[in-house]
Amino acid sequence: MKAPVFIIFLLGFTLGLSGQEGTVTIEQDPKIDELIELYTEVNSKAKFYQIQVGFGSYQKAQKLKSEVDVDFPGWYSKIEFESPTYRVRLGKFKTKLEAERKYLEVRKKYPDAMLLKPESDSR
Repeated sequence: MKAPVFIIFLLGFTLGLSGQEGTVTIEQDPKIDELIELYTEVNSKAKFYQIQVGFGSYQKAQKLKSEVDVDFPGWYSKIEFESPTYRVRLGKFKTKLEAERKYLEVRKKYPDAMLLKPESDSR
């Protein structure tokens, strides 16, 4: 007799929980937007090691980037134009050691890949 009463109570309790609604209001300090802009600016000037996977026409670069995104999900990848070709680059590695380890991994799939050193600041 206790089991059916308990089951009915549990069922009623569960249905009562799913019927709740509410509104969430997020108040954000305006300085957070300033910090995000500053972070983006500083990060864009930072120097990273990258791996160039290949190059060619824009169509070839798009196809290659799609393959790279499948082979290395979660890694940063992009297409850059350097006259006269489009280049597919992978990763933003801060240290040479990290870049070399990832480079060895990439070379297994893309033997023509090249490790690119960060450009030196010539100011």
